[in-house]
Amino acid sequence: MPALLPTDIFGTITWLGRIPDRQVSLRSEAVQELDARFWGVDGEAHGGLTRPSCSRVVSQYPRDTEIRNTRQLSIVSAEELTEIASAMGLPQMRPDWMGATMVVSGIADFTHIPPSSRLQSQSGATLVVDMENRPCKLPAKVIDEDAPGHGHAIKDAARGRRGVTAWVEREGLLRVGDQVRLHIPDQRAWAGLGAARQVPAA
Repeated sequence: MPALLPTDIFGTITWLGRIPDRQVSLRSEAVQELDARFWGVDGEAHGGLTRPSCSRVVSQYPRDTEIRNTRQLSIVSAEELTEIASAMGLPQMRPDWMGATMVVSGIADFTHIPPSSRLQSQSGATLVVDMENRPCKLPAKVIDEDAPGHGHAIKDAARGRRGVTAWVEREGLLRVGDQVRLHIPDQRAWAGLGAARQVPAA
């Protein structure tokens, strides 16, 4: 019995990019296509089957613990980038400023699509959504290079709009202009979710 439900919701890939070296800059370099492999995207600094743990999972592991890399790609919404730009008083929020790997348009409330959803492209390349990508201050430096004085506002402006992190489940090419279909887990929300979120951190 299938555990994933193909929806009639499609998005369009409007931008692709990669970060060659995070130590040099968080800025993504725009490309027309990406080769999605099991270890991530070729030439992307976030690639690899494993990665050092970071602030996203500090409640589970000491920082820099080797863990499975479910953060191979950073996917953002074109519509949510527009909302971020408006909140920051900018004419646009460029995806390269955010260190994005992919921009998708046409999927509403994109940052909050269910974890474990799939985005399947026309080539068959399939990305598994790990979770919401929480905003941080790291893009501020890149933003200030092109829009001086605005970088400080990114963390608040991007809250709930930062997109998702994802990893490659099936290899294939991702191309600007291609459609991706949203597949969601065929299960109800966990009944204990509300109570669990009210438990204070240890």
